[in-house]
Amino acid sequence: MPFTARKTAFALTALTSSLALLTACTGQSSSGATDDASADTTINFWHAWSAPSEVKAVQALISGFEKAHPNIHVNVVGNMTDDKMNQALRTGGDKAPDVISSFTTNSVGKFCDSGALVDLNPFFKKSDIDPETTFPKAMNEYTQFEGNRCSVPLLGDAYGLYYNKTAFQKAGITSPPKTWSEFRSDAKKLTIARGDSFKQLGFMPDYHGWETTTEHYLGQFSPTYFDSQGKSNLAKDPAFEKSFTLQKQLVDALGGYKKLETFRATLGDEWGPKHPFQTGQVAMQLDGEWRLGMALDAKPNFDIGVAPMPVPDDQAAQYGKGYITGTIAGIAATSKKQNAAWEFVKYISTDTDAVVNFSNAIHNVPSTLAALKSPKLKYDPRFKTFLDIAANPDSTTAPASVNGGVYLTTVQQLGYDYESGKVTDLKAGLKQAAAQIDTDIAQAK
Repeated sequence: MPFTARKTAFALTALTSSLALLTACTGQSSSGATDDASADTTINFWHAWSAPSEVKAVQALISGFEKAHPNIHVNVVGNMTDDKMNQALRTGGDKAPDVISSFTTNSVGKFCDSGALVDLNPFFKKSDIDPETTFPKAMNEYTQFEGNRCSVPLLGDAYGLYYNKTAFQKAGITSPPKTWSEFRSDAKKLTIARGDSFKQLGFMPDYHGWETTTEHYLGQFSPTYFDSQGKSNLAKDPAFEKSFTLQKQLVDALGGYKKLETFRATLGDEWGPKHPFQTGQVAMQLDGEWRLGMALDAKPNFDIGVAPMPVPDDQAAQYGKGYITGTIAGIAATSKKQNAAWEFVKYISTDTDAVVNFSNAIHNVPSTLAALKSPKLKYDPRFKTFLDIAANPDSTTAPASVNGGVYLTTVQQLGYDYESGKVTDLKAGLKQAAAQIDTDIAQAK
């Protein structure tokens, strides 16, 4: 389970600096790849996985490919950062990657726009594969930018709601909340005071919390981040104002920003055994599918429930959706072996058994619709919640941008300022943030 991927995915500032290494000088293949994929050849595959179990899973994936394509050998370079991969994509050479895999979707816009990775649409067409019917809707969206499909999904992450079933029973709550009003009511019922602090907090809503980022919340509101002209929609789509408003109301209902932040500072970190959901200090938690294994490993003294995150009351019919992200893979524009590289990319991203086996090994969500339904999947029954969220056509993601995740950082900063009271006029804050996003994108082009 790639815990390091989660840390990488949210290091947006570091990602932005690393993406600066990609420039238009990389050029882009128009899919006029001329190498013979049936000839004996070796391709270089660079990826970011590093834990022993992950490395073993990647090797098994490669072994399956090499068995199906005995003439194509894969030279693997693991534990590679985006910085190193971006530098290698820019410079090329015999030792540079033919295929890369990155943990973060925030880089897709820059990869596509700079030409660092080739447009895979011609390769899909040549292989008679329709990405729109192969991949879940959100995954299909986050692997392309402005019509350029320069990457494919390689397993994914889906976000849902973990809840303490024992605490629910004590509070007289019979089922997980489906709407935001139910969510706020349950969070208050589950909160137990201890002096000026909490013995148990129903939910930690702060944007500085564990996975409670603005984009993860917004996944339940189905926002449109950019209009048809590529301009920020932050001040125009009411989904943004509603998301910020309801989160702030939840913060206030549970004791206010300062009280919550004081309590949060006493709690364990996200990746250790003392995560506050696992210790029972927080009764509900917004998190990804990997948390189930981590929570079970911590051997909590309560039963764990898993459900989709609640939706706004006026979107009750869409309960079951969630925020989706994941790992991506692509072919280097500098590669001289793009046809052979495509055979590898096609196998690891569209072969149902390959995707299922990789999912079983790494415990991430499968990234094809067929794999999501495969009877060969092995998982805890609660994991099915995330499979359903991934397959749900109403699930959303954050769209690709030419400057990576910079716009998400701007949205998140507004969240920090609004929940803390630094910004009191939300409409004005949304307009200012939208203008900043537009300026940053214009400067990046």
